[in-house]
Amino acid sequence: MHWLRAAAGTRCPGMRRRGHLVLTVGMPVQGEYEPSAQAWVRDQVELFESSGGTKGTTLRDTGIPVVLVTNLGARSGKVRKTPVMRVEDDGRYVMVASKGGAPENPLWYYNLRANPLVELQDGPVKQDMIARELSGEERAEWWKRAVEVFPNYAEYQQKTSRVIPVFILEPAAS
Repeated sequence: MHWLRAAAGTRCPGMRRRGHLVLTVGMPVQGEYEPSAQAWVRDQVELFESSGGTKGTTLRDTGIPVVLVTNLGARSGKVRKTPVMRVEDDGRYVMVASKGGAPENPLWYYNLRANPLVELQDGPVKQDMIARELSGEERAEWWKRAVEVFPNYAEYQQKTSRVIPVFILEPAAS
C-alpha cells in the first residue's frame, strides 16, 4: 500500500483531486490477466506465483535465477507476466529483449515501451518498478552484467542483425 499526494489540478488513477491523501491498494499493474501462449512460460508463472516465489525461480533446468515481471499489454491492455533472468545491482534489475536471437523483439518489449510501470517479484519480494530502455555506455555496462549471468545473450546477439534492447527496472517512487 502506498500513500500518495495528488498535486493540485492533476488526476492520478485511484486518487481524488485537490491534494487529498488517498490510500492505493495493490500492485500498479491491474486488469485482466492473460497467460502466455507459450506453455513453459504459463507453467513457470503458475508455479512461481502459487508458491509465493519459492518455486519456479530458475530458468527451466539451467539453475539460473529468474524474476517475474508483471506489465500491461501494449495493445490488449491485459496483464502479462514474464519470467526473465535475474540480473540485479543495487536494487535495480535488467531485462534483455533477446528472444533467443530472433530477428524481432519479444512482445513484452512493446509492452514496456507503452507502459513502463511494472511489478517485479524477486522470490517472495514484490516491488513497483519503472522500466527504461538503455543506450550508449549505460546499455554496454548492463549488457556486460547480463552476459555474465547468462552467456547465451552474446550468442543471441551474434544470431541477429538487430541490437538487442536492454531495459533497466528501477524502484518507483513511493
